[in-house]
This record gives sequence, C-alpha cells and structure tokens, in this order.
Amino acid sequence: MRYLTIALSKGRLTDMSVELFEAIGIDCTELKNSSRKLILSDEKSKIKFFLAKPSDVPTYVEYGAADIGIVGKDTLLEEGRHLYEVLNLGFAACRMVVAGPAELSGKLDQLNNKRVATKYPRIAREYFEHKRKESIEIIKLNGSIELAPLVGLSEVIVDLVESGRTLKENGLVVLDTIADISARMVVNRVSMKMESERIGTIIEKLRKELEKRCEA
Repeated sequence: MRYLTIALSKGRLTDMSVELFEAIGIDCTELKNSSRKLILSDEKSKIKFFLAKPSDVPTYVEYGAADIGIVGKDTLLEEGRHLYEVLNLGFAACRMVVAGPAELSGKLDQLNNKRVATKYPRIAREYFEHKRKESIEIIKLNGSIELAPLVGLSEVIVDLVESGRTLKENGLVVLDTIADISARMVVNRVSMKMESERIGTIIEKLRKELEKRCEA
C-alpha cells in the first residue's frame, strides 16, 4: 500500500490541522516534535505529511505531489488551481472584504477611478471586474495593506478581516464582503479516483469529528 501524502499550511493552520488529524486516529507525533525533516510520516496509517508555504499547498496538490492539502479558502481563491474542495474545516475563520475610509460607506459605486491595494490581486480583480463590472487599477502590496488608503496610495483595499480592530483603529470600515474564509481540505483529482476508498474514509471521519464538535 502506497503512502498518502498530505500537505499542511505552515503557520497558524498547522496546529489546528494536526489536532484534527490526531482526533481521527492519525499519529502526528513526528509533526509535533520540532525537526528539520521535511517529510514526516505515520508508518501505521501509511500517511506522510509535509509543511509548505500556504500559497504553495494548492500547487503541490494540483500536480499530485500531495494527495490532500489543508489550506485557507483565501489561498484557493487567489491561486485558482484545479482541485476538489471536499471539506470546510471551519477553523481560522475570517472574511475577505473591501475596506476603505468611513466616508465611502454606501458610495463605492460613485468612485470612478478605483485604485485597489491588496495582497490578493486575483480575488480583487475577479470581484470588481467580473462581479461589479468595474475597471480598477490593482496595487500589489505585501505588508500592512491598511496603510495604503491612509497615505493616498489607493482609495480602497481588499484584505482579510478577523475582528476588524485594525481597520477601526485606522479609521477604516468594511464596505463590502467578498467571501467567508476558513480552512479547507482539498484533494488531487487523480488521487480522488485512484485512492477513493482511503481518502473517502479520511473525509468521512473528519466530517463526523467536525459535526461532533459543532454539537458539543
């Protein structure tokens, strides 16, 4: 029996993913021990894990280097890879929003020349050009996106918002919600056919565990 390979997003999703896999009986001891090994395994379950930058997880899964991946919905929307999204895991929940100065509330349509600062150019373009049918200028940033409208770099921003505290402290408000974001489980299309029974069992166990937590 070959190993199933699971790509986990480095960072805040790692611990929550590990906890969930442990809850369904997968041994994640190697993952929890700080190690320089790049690939960690549960010999008994014939499962290998590796940690990857979140934006790389969909790529590993699409190309079959990983059978399964755990990654945020924001990354899936931005990367646009051909995968099966099989489970909403519910954790790391937040929203992808359009935000800007409070005086723009209800007046988004009145902005003729929109400059949009964001870490998510694909999501921003999809929202404005396809959903709202508006042309925009995308300004790609990697740091604190909230700074852009404060210094006149852009009129609005597209970014993730959890509590909204950072926006509020900088005089910005949510102008529209693009999507609800949380951790998702994705599966390679070929793996889903070739390993349907094993992957299906993992999906079902995770689904039951998530339902149990919701009821608790």
